[in-house]
Amino acid sequence: MLPDPTPDHAVRLLSADVDATELLETAARLRDEGHGRTITYSRKVFVPVTTLCRDTCTYCTFVKPPGNGGEYLTPDDVLAIVRAGDEMHCTEALLTLGDRPEDKWPQAREFLDRHGASSTIEYVAMMSELIREETGLFPHANPGVMTDEDMIRLRPTNVSMGMMLENISDRLTEPGMPHHNCPDKIPAVRVETIRAAARQKVPFTSGILVGIGETPAEVVDSLFALRDLQAEGGQIQEFIIQNFRAKQNTRMRNSPEPEIPYFIRVVAVARWILGAEANIQVPPNLTDDFEVYLAAGINDWGGVSPLTIDWVNPEAPWPHLEKLEQLTNDHGFELRPRLPVYPEYLDDEWIDLELLPAALSAATDDGYAAIPETTTV
Repeated sequence: MLPDPTPDHAVRLLSADVDATELLETAARLRDEGHGRTITYSRKVFVPVTTLCRDTCTYCTFVKPPGNGGEYLTPDDVLAIVRAGDEMHCTEALLTLGDRPEDKWPQAREFLDRHGASSTIEYVAMMSELIREETGLFPHANPGVMTDEDMIRLRPTNVSMGMMLENISDRLTEPGMPHHNCPDKIPAVRVETIRAAARQKVPFTSGILVGIGETPAEVVDSLFALRDLQAEGGQIQEFIIQNFRAKQNTRMRNSPEPEIPYFIRVVAVARWILGAEANIQVPPNLTDDFEVYLAAGINDWGGVSPLTIDWVNPEAPWPHLEKLEQLTNDHGFELRPRLPVYPEYLDDEWIDLELLPAALSAATDDGYAAIPETTTV
């Protein structure tokens, strides 16, 4: 068992020159200590509220300009997706969008005006209300940088919210780096959003993106930053450790992706740093043999949809839920569906009092998602 983590030791463990056996054993032991042999996932539909954004990250294909795919979903579009998801017993409506496009694109402002919304965040709130009124799904808003006021507006209809930290290093915002001229990717701005979630008692999902030009030391610094934020406010219900995938038609299309042995070390180091109780997720659609991360200490596969594509990584299909269950079981674990909010946050401290009864009624006695037994996993 490794000793308590330090930044220097963590960086050393990310080196291929250091044997990873003890690291992996420690990560697996910590996961079992905190979560037993249960691996969770959220049965979701992906709702791309708008593909417009004011940022221009060099690896992103989700964001598009007006006239070339950049648009908003109408209320009817949103309802068509979530109603189909409701029929397939999904419990999460993941609302993903670009940051504040109305600050850059007149077309965004025109759409919002036509639909009676003062801002894109206001439109997300309106769509969240529509989803709750018309379906049994629970919105999980992922709109980028948010203020306290934004979270107050969204909290009555969203059981959880999220925003990736990605990396704590300001170096990645310098000229030639992936977050240059992206005001919403400034680390201090993103940290303040995560802190706002603690102030407003919002169960929050965050994490890091590995392979966009950061150093191993910057990976470690980012994990310690997230650990410190969680120690401050207890709001981070889930930590996503995500590997960069190069995409065509982006400036980083020829950039190397993180090698799987290195990324496995990152996942295990994350478990070591973040601790036994942390919920740690790796997206299963971004690695062919994704089951390797079970040995690195994860306890969650994140949102997986039986219906919609991953709009952020459209080239990477979700594994079929039957395969996800089989591979998880084959490695000695039980796969269980969860709500967008984790069981330990399903109470009147973290969930709006008007929303809590519906969330509790959709959960099992131990706080997981109550999916009908006739439904595949």
